[in-house]
Amino acid sequence: MLDALTLAAGLAALALAAWCGFAFARDEPTKDWHFIGMAVVAALALVQLVIGVVRLSGGDKPAQGTTIFVAYLLGAAAAVPAAGFMSLAERTRWGSATVAAGAVILAVLEVRLYDIWGG
Repeated sequence: MLDALTLAAGLAALALAAWCGFAFARDEPTKDWHFIGMAVVAALALVQLVIGVVRLSGGDKPAQGTTIFVAYLLGAAAAVPAAGFMSLAERTRWGSATVAAGAVILAVLEVRLYDIWGG
């Protein structure tokens, strides 16, 4: 995998988590700006998914197994969009907390993807 992309996705996810956590602390729901941030983070995860699949189809193998690697890639790509959709259903401060939690989950998944690939 690309270490720089994994690092960028993880740091962007942590920044989104801090931003939405701050909104939660201020008793604010997710706003349009939060959704733009979610789109950026989700795009990074989607690019990582595409690159991972291309690398796998090119013959590269993760150190800890292809199946678990693909499962983590799919989970990473789905974490923030799922949290975003859930925050639309909960238009209170808890929607912001949901996005913050989803972003933290993505950051943890990025660390795990790095380990699975053999970093």
